[in-house]
Amino acid sequence: MLCNSASSLVGRTTMNDTYPSRRQTDKPQEKRSLLERLTDFISPEPDSRAELLEILQDAHERNLIDADSLSMIEGVFQVSELSARDIMVPRAQMDAINIADNPAEFIPYVLEKAHSRYPVYEGNRDNIIGVLLAKDLLRYYAEEEFDVRGMLRPAVFIPESKRLNVLLHDFRVNRNHLAVVVDEYGGVAGLITIEDVLEQIVGDIEDEYDFDEESGNIIASPDGRFRVRALTEIEQFNEVFGTHYSDEEVDTIGGLVTHHFGRVPHRGEKVRLDDLIFEILRGDARQIHMLLVRRDPLAGQRERDAQHVQT
Repeated sequence: MLCNSASSLVGRTTMNDTYPSRRQTDKPQEKRSLLERLTDFISPEPDSRAELLEILQDAHERNLIDADSLSMIEGVFQVSELSARDIMVPRAQMDAINIADNPAEFIPYVLEKAHSRYPVYEGNRDNIIGVLLAKDLLRYYAEEEFDVRGMLRPAVFIPESKRLNVLLHDFRVNRNHLAVVVDEYGGVAGLITIEDVLEQIVGDIEDEYDFDEESGNIIASPDGRFRVRALTEIEQFNEVFGTHYSDEEVDTIGGLVTHHFGRVPHRGEKVRLDDLIFEILRGDARQIHMLLVRRDPLAGQRERDAQHVQT
């Protein structure tokens, strides 16, 4: 009986040796260096998100993952921490349409802004009655009777506190691309699109209205305005516009604009520096991506008035 038990034990031992665990097959214990075994002992799994990010940043420094991958992972973490109020387009900068206006009046506005969707209000901007798709305006030129109200899609309303990761899930499930953000009193605080949320993860999403890398950092428009990449160096900007902005504190024009705001500005916000007006075209919660720059048409008059006062 004892011999049989011993034989059975030997058989089980042999079987286990034949099929070792995955940990053993990865790298035999005797072949692993002392440093590797010591690292396993003193470096437990990360206990917090901050520790995990440190590990990922270390992996980037050792060229295990590239900068784009690291940035996207950091963006995923950030999306779970941000809410709609952090990246929404404020009410004052919303490109909206008044239902009382005639299509012939607001179609040029739609062409200028070049969005695919517009919130439509009645009376005031706190009364959003729907969303108009720009492509639906094609019917205006094909149909004798065009009813804007009948073209409207239902508007989706969300609170300012809604987390971006939850909002992104809702966008996907409901196949919606735009939401109106409301405050605790039910008033319209701003709007947010699925593109705004995705850009927090993957960075700036360029479309047919953006320019490619070969076009340079500063592109002039026929109307006298300029689209300028926020990463344009101040020295290059000064050469093109004849300005004398200092690059002692910041290196880029985006950094200069952010410095004057005292925070990262939202899309649509404007600031005047000397005789130039800067409008934020694209950006996220971390930085500006693209600016619209134009000369202040009243700058010359102000200068003449100042000289007149001095004389």
